[in-house]
Amino acid sequence: MPLTEIALIVIAVALCILVLVLIPTLLTIKRTAASVGELAEMVHGELKPTLQELTGLLAELKSVGGAVAECNDDVRRFMSELGAAGDNLHTINRTVGVATNVINATSVWATGAKAAGRFVLERYLKKRGGM
Repeated sequence: MPLTEIALIVIAVALCILVLVLIPTLLTIKRTAASVGELAEMVHGELKPTLQELTGLLAELKSVGGAVAECNDDVRRFMSELGAAGDNLHTINRTVGVATNVINATSVWATGAKAAGRFVLERYLKKRGGM
């Protein structure tokens, strides 16, 4: 047997072994591809309603966000008006304080004028009575 015949026999045996090993591998790959296709269909069927629900939820969140933004403007306006009311109360408080000081000063002057009037009247009456 020449060397080429031995090489051809080895190559033929290797090809047979390769085909015998390759056939189950190809069948396994075919089953895996079918399973992946079924899984993709199932995921698509399951995800489609979920994506629709998420789209609806997102639309609701956008409307709620818009309502919150509108309320935010109202709260800002309220806080601004509350600050203006605080400024007005501060002005009224200062005015009342000034008025209180004026009334106190007037009261002191009135008391002093009364005391001076009595003193002058008593002196006048004493002089008149003593004449």
